[in-house]
Amino acid sequence: MIRALKQLWADESGLTTVEYALLLVLIVAAAVTAWTQLGTQVTTEVGEVKDTLAGT
Repeated sequence: MIRALKQLWADESGLTTVEYALLLVLIVAAAVTAWTQLGTQVTTEVGEVKDTLAGT
């Protein structure tokens, strides 16, 4: 029983999957942040264009 637990503890075959999952989470978080920032900037620019056109 203890030998099986030691082998399970030393097994690193699933480690790569966990690393890729963490990397994917980081990439998704960066993409969401960038997308939000882009959306905010586009909204601001569109508002400024609307205000400029409405003022003429």
